Order: sequence, then C-alpha cells, then structure tokens
Amino acid sequence: MPVIQSQLSPASETFKANAERMRALVADIADKAATVERGGSEEARERHVSRGKLLPRERLAQLLDTGAPFLEIGQFAAWDMYGGDIASAGIITGIGRVEGTECVIVVNDATVKGGTYYPLTVKKHLRAQEIAAQNNLPCIY
Repeated sequence: MPVIQSQLSPASETFKANAERMRALVADIADKAATVERGGSEEARERHVSRGKLLPRERLAQLLDTGAPFLEIGQFAAWDMYGGDIASAGIITGIGRVEGTECVIVVNDATVKGGTYYPLTVKKHLRAQEIAAQNNLPCIY
C-alpha cells in the first residue's frame, strides 16, 4: 500500500490555530468529564459517605478486576438537561472485566437525586442491556 503524503504543514499559522482550538476543546471535555464523574452534589456525596456507603465509582472500582479497563458508555447522557444536575443520567454504564469475564455493568448513583430514574436514565439503562444482548455479555447491576 503506498504511503499517502500529507499536505499539512505543522509550522503554518492555520495548523497552529487549529491545534490550539483542538487543545481547548479537549480541555473543555476533560473538565466536563470530571464534573460528571463527581456525580451528585457535594452535600449528597457527604451524606452518602456519612452513612458508611461507598460512592458509585468506588463500588465500580472494587468490582472490576485489578487494572482492568472500563469502557464507560453514555457518560454525558442528560448533560445540561433536567436543570443541569443529573450527572450521567444518574447511572454509570459500561463494559468491564469481572473475574476475567467481560460484562456490561450498570451502577446506580444515589448521590444524583437519590437515585431517581429519569426518561434518559431508562433509555441509557436499556441501551446498556441492548449492548449486552447484542454481544452476549452478562449484565451486573
């Protein structure tokens, strides 16, 4: 297969401007992802922990095999909807390895409105189950 020669010049002003814009967009997404990963409000998180409970991502980390990757699905579901404070539509969904087996995992986040299911929560949950069925993966809730 022949090598395709690039017409891009990393020294050009257009390239530099585009690269800078891309870095800004990536940083913005990283900031939003960090916000979503926190889950509910600080008050809700503190209340949850004060009751002796693990936060959802802590439960997930303990469930997954050590060092195993987790492919999160729908991290930005319900972003900027329902008043803007429904992180990940209230549930964490994805594919991870448990005891050496790839599984679809659904973790309810009680720090987000007490674990209330919204229409997009249901849609996200059903999509996770659909992915499991299509790929013959077990589900862990």
